[in-house]
Amino acid sequence: MTSPISDTPLDKSFTPAAFETRLYEAWEGSGAFSADPASNAKPFTIMIPPPNVTGSLHIGHALDNTIQDILVRWRRMQGRDALWQPGTDHAGIATQMVVERLLASEGLDRRAIGREAFLGHVWEWKQKSGGTITRQLRRLGASLDWPRERFTMDAGLSEAVREVFVTLYRQGLLYRDRRLVNWDPRFQTAVSDLEVESRETKGHLWYLRYPVEGMEGRFITVATTRPETMLGDTAVAVHPEDPRYADLAGRRAILPLTGRRIPIVADAYSDPEKGTGAVKITPAHDFNDFEVGRRHGLPMPTVLDPEGHIYLAEISAELATIPGIADPAFVEGLEGQDRFAARTAIVEELERLGFLEKIEPHVNQVPHGDRSGVPIEPRLTLQWYCDAATLAKPAVEAVESGRTRFVPQQWENTFFAWMRDIQPWCVSRQLWWGHQIPAWYAPDGRVFVERTEAEALAAARAHYGREVVLIRDPDVLDTWFSSALWPFSTLGWPQKTPEVARYYPTDVLVTGFDIIFFWVARMMMMGCHFMGDVPFRTVYIHGLVRDEKGQKMSKSKGNVMDPLELVDAYGADALRFTIAALTGPGRDVKLGRKRVEDQRAFCTKIWNAARFLEMNGVAPDAAFDPAAATTPLARWLLDAGNRAVAEANAALEIFRFDDYARVAEKFVRGTYCDWFLEFAKPVFLGEDGPEKDEIKGVAQHAFGTILKLLHPVMPFMTEELWDRFGYGPEGSLIRTTWPEAVTVRNAAAARDELDWVVLLISEVRGLRAEMNVPPSIKVPLLLQDAAPATLARGKTWIEAISRMARATEVVALEGDAPHGVAQVTVAEATVMLPLADVIDLGAERARLVREQAKAEDEAERVRKKLSNSEFVSRAKEEVVEENRDRLAAHEAEAARLAAAIARIAR
Repeated sequence: MTSPISDTPLDKSFTPAAFETRLYEAWEGSGAFSADPASNAKPFTIMIPPPNVTGSLHIGHALDNTIQDILVRWRRMQGRDALWQPGTDHAGIATQMVVERLLASEGLDRRAIGREAFLGHVWEWKQKSGGTITRQLRRLGASLDWPRERFTMDAGLSEAVREVFVTLYRQGLLYRDRRLVNWDPRFQTAVSDLEVESRETKGHLWYLRYPVEGMEGRFITVATTRPETMLGDTAVAVHPEDPRYADLAGRRAILPLTGRRIPIVADAYSDPEKGTGAVKITPAHDFNDFEVGRRHGLPMPTVLDPEGHIYLAEISAELATIPGIADPAFVEGLEGQDRFAARTAIVEELERLGFLEKIEPHVNQVPHGDRSGVPIEPRLTLQWYCDAATLAKPAVEAVESGRTRFVPQQWENTFFAWMRDIQPWCVSRQLWWGHQIPAWYAPDGRVFVERTEAEALAAARAHYGREVVLIRDPDVLDTWFSSALWPFSTLGWPQKTPEVARYYPTDVLVTGFDIIFFWVARMMMMGCHFMGDVPFRTVYIHGLVRDEKGQKMSKSKGNVMDPLELVDAYGADALRFTIAALTGPGRDVKLGRKRVEDQRAFCTKIWNAARFLEMNGVAPDAAFDPAAATTPLARWLLDAGNRAVAEANAALEIFRFDDYARVAEKFVRGTYCDWFLEFAKPVFLGEDGPEKDEIKGVAQHAFGTILKLLHPVMPFMTEELWDRFGYGPEGSLIRTTWPEAVTVRNAAAARDELDWVVLLISEVRGLRAEMNVPPSIKVPLLLQDAAPATLARGKTWIEAISRMARATEVVALEGDAPHGVAQVTVAEATVMLPLADVIDLGAERARLVREQAKAEDEAERVRKKLSNSEFVSRAKEEVVEENRDRLAAHEAEAARLAAAIARIAR
C-alpha cells in the first residue's frame, strides 16, 4: 500500500475553512481550470451568465453557478476539454447609479463634470470595486477559466458590438423610429421590461364625462386611473358591437379643459365589460393606446417631459376657449407641474366644471423602475430599434428542429410565445455608461453609421464632397445588446480565433426562466444571424430559490439567505450539495438553514469515515485488482459502486441534479458508511490474512470512487481527502478521470446475499423501533417458510445480524408461531420476533392505533382545506403547496402506522 501524502492524522472535526482557500488557490494557480484550444479532447463549453459588475453573490447566483460547476467538473473528469467562460456585464443603469451616488456624496454631479470625466470615475470604480462577485464565486468553488475573464465593455467585446451594430444597420435590420418605450423619469432613459417591476398600488378610478359634439347634454363617460394624461387624448374608443354607443361611433367628443375635438372610434380594444365600455385613447402615453392610434391614424402628442412634468409644447396650438368646458389659462398653468400634482389639479377642475361623474377606489399594478423606485411612464420617443421579428425566425426554427433544446421542455412554449409575437427591440438608452452608439449626425440630420469616427467622417466627406462637422449620437446601447453577443464575442469574434472555431456553439446554457426572452432569445437571434449556428445546444432552465416554506425571498419578509454566510457557517460543499439535492426539473428550490445543516452532517459523516479508514490502516493500494475480489462483501460493494456511477452519469446527462445527489448519498451514506464499514469492522479488528487484505483493498478502492463521484458537487472536502490519503499528488483530484465500471465476479450472487442481510437487519430494526423494544434486549429471529439458502445466509452473517439487529440467533420456526410475536416479511420468509415476555404488545397496539387515528384526523383536516376551492384559489401558492406537503406527510404516517399494527400477531 502507498503512504498518504501527509503523516499528520486527519483532524477530529470537519472544518472546511481550514482548507477551502488553500485548495482553491492551488487549483487556480496550477491552471486546473484552464481550457486548452490545442487539445485533441472533445470540447465542452459553458458560458457564465455574466453577473452585473456591481453585483455581489446572492442565493440565485449560488444555485446557477453550482449547477454549472457540477457539469464542468464532471465533464472535465470525463476527459473533455472544458471551457467555463467567466466574465461580468457592465450593467449600464445599475453602474451609472452606483457611481452617481458616490459622486453625490462628494458633492459632484455628472452633468456638471461632463461625460468624459464621469466615465473616468466609472472606470476607476470598476477597477477598485467591480470584482466583488468574481472573488465571491471563488468562495463557492466555481472552477471558471479566470485568465479568459471578459467584460462587456472591454476592447474586444466593444469591437464586436460595433461590428454587429454597423452590420445590422447596413442590412436594414437596425433603424431609428418614434415609438413608445418604458421611460424612467428619474434616470431619464428608456428601460427594458426586465428593469420594470409591477407594484400593487391602491389608487382610484376616475369617471370623466366628455361632451359629445353637436349633441347638447349628451356625454360619453370614460374611466381612467390617469386623469393627467387626458391632455394628450386624441380619441375615445368604443367596441363596434356595443349597442350603447352605436349612434356615437364616427362622431366627435370635446375634450374638457383643452377644447380639442377628438373622434369617437370603433375598436375592439374597448371591452364592453370593463368600466363604462368607453376608453380614452392617449397614444403617446399608453402602449395599448399607441396601437389603437396607429390603427386609426391618430395624432400622438406628448404631454409629459422626460422628468414626468406637464409639457404643453405639442398641444398648445390646439388649446381652445369654450365657456364651461375649456379654459386655456388653466391648462397653461399646469406647464412644468409634476405629473401627480397635475393629476390633483385636473381632477379638481373637472369636478368644478361638472365633468367628474364619480370616483371609485381601485387597486392596480403600477410599473416602477426596479432601481429608481419611481413609476414608469410609457413615453413616445425617437430611439434605435432592431428588427427582432426578422432575426427571431431562424431562432424559432432552431428550437423547432431540435438544434437547441430546452430542459425542461415546457420552456420551449414560453420561448415560442415571445418569439412569435416579438416587437421591435429598442436598443438605445439615454445613459452615459455603456457602448456609445456608433452613429454620427451631419448638420442636416443625415446619419452616418460606421465603426469609427474616422470612417464616419470619410463617409460624410464622400457624400457631401467636403469636410463636415459630425456630432456623435449621445445614447448608449441596451446592456442586453452586448450580452446577446456573449457566446461568440467572448471567444474573440469578429476575429477568426482558434477559440471561436473550437468552442462555438457551446454545449449548455444554465439560466433562470425570467431571462428567456431578454437574454436567451437574443443570444439565439444574434448567434444564428452572425455565426450561422445556434449559440448553445441545450438550455437548462432552473427555478427560483425560495425559503423552506416556498415563499419568495425578499428583504421585506426578512427571509433572504446570504450564501457566503452559509459557506462560513457550514462550508461550501454543504451548500453546494444542498442545492444539487433540491434542484429537480421544473420546480423551485426550497432552501432553509436546516437543510444546509443536514448536508453539513453528511460531510461530517464522510470525514469520519475517512478517519475510521485512517485508524484502521486503510490507504490507497495501486496493486488492488477489483476483478480478483472473492468475498461476497467486497464484490457487493464493488457492484454497488458500479451502479452508483452509472446512475450518477445517467442523472447528470439529463440534468437531474437531485437524482445525482440522491444516488451519491445513497451509496456513500447508506451502502458504504452505514453497511459496508459496519460489516467490515470484525475483519479490520481480526487477524491479518487474505480476507483482511481484500476488505482493506476494496475499502480504499471504493472510497477513492466516492471521492471522484462526489467531487463535482463537493470539490473541497473530496480534494482534501484525496490529497491527504495519497490517491494522487496535491490538487490532482480535479484532473483525475471520472470513475468507470470495474469487473466484478458473479456480482448478482453477491448482490442477492448482501442485499438480503441489509434488508433483514433494516426490517428488524424498524420493527423493534415501532414496538419500542429497548436496545439492550436481544431476541431470536424465527423464520417461517424460509428456504435453506436463506437459513444458511442467516448463519453465515449471524455476527453482523446479532450486532446490528440485536438478535440472539436466526433459526427456522418449528411448528406454529408462538403467542405474542411481531412479524415482518423479508423475501420469501416471514421473520417473527417473540416479544410477549419483552413488552406489553396490547399496550403497544393500542398506542399505535391512537397514533394512526391522530395521523388520519390530521390528514382529513388538511384534505378538507384543500378541497375548498375558495381556499385554493385565494391562498398564496406557497401556502397551498405547504398544505399539500402536510397532507402527504400525514397520509404516509397513517400508512406506516397501519402497517406496524398489522405486524403484531393477535
